[in-house]
Amino acid sequence: MIKIAVNGVCGRMGRMILGLAFQDEEIEVAAGLEHPGHGDLGVDLGTLAGGGETGVKVTQSIKENIDVLIDFTTPDATMNALWTCPESNTALVIGTTGHSREQHAAIEDAAKMIPIVLAPNMSVGVNVMFELTRRAAELLDNRYDVEIVEAHHRFKKDAPSGTAKRLVEIVVEGRGAKKPAVVCGREGMVGGRKPGEIGVHAVRAGDIVGDHTVTFTTLGERLEITHRAHSREGFARGALLAAKFIAGKPPGLYTMHDVLGITASTPK
Repeated sequence: MIKIAVNGVCGRMGRMILGLAFQDEEIEVAAGLEHPGHGDLGVDLGTLAGGGETGVKVTQSIKENIDVLIDFTTPDATMNALWTCPESNTALVIGTTGHSREQHAAIEDAAKMIPIVLAPNMSVGVNVMFELTRRAAELLDNRYDVEIVEAHHRFKKDAPSGTAKRLVEIVVEGRGAKKPAVVCGREGMVGGRKPGEIGVHAVRAGDIVGDHTVTFTTLGERLEITHRAHSREGFARGALLAAKFIAGKPPGLYTMHDVLGITASTPK
């Protein structure tokens, strides 16, 4: 039985993870965390998940040994977890996006002390999309223009999404490019498209869970690779898979490719 804590347990993703974790016989939900002053501090986690009471309350700190902390919060809250997890030798699954370069460097440093899964998207389907995109980038040269469009709900704070940024990296790796020209949106007299340019566009509207499309377009044809999330359940299930994978692993920075056993093709 793997003991987990959910950081940001009262958020949309936190509640979804909590509900699925209570149904998983391999997982014990030992803690649910929120920031100081949150209105749901002290609420039973079972009640929060829409079930019966469990005796485990929403708290602002971990009070017992935890195998894995799952983090879906904010970049600053992730940094707080980085300070506490090494002290208790707790593995960390990070689904939060929008980290700065300095924060990402801090995650890499922490991974020298504890095992960490860091993934911009924990959906199984999205991670298969990553590999399909890599293969397309390897096969289709610069005569094919690449555009990436992502769409999320009106509450998402960062843009472009972490998944879109990872798709850019994958296209660059697949093509062996050194200095990609990434354009986030276009407006006005921008001139013709530059060779090797990658366009990235963000939509924020309503309750869109998460859509990502990569297009490879040349004269006469267009290839599209699309993933659409119908709910947050796919992300939550991926996070729980990551927690099961990372428990007991040696220190290091892992990805969902490691969790899913996906062997990436070799970039050019």
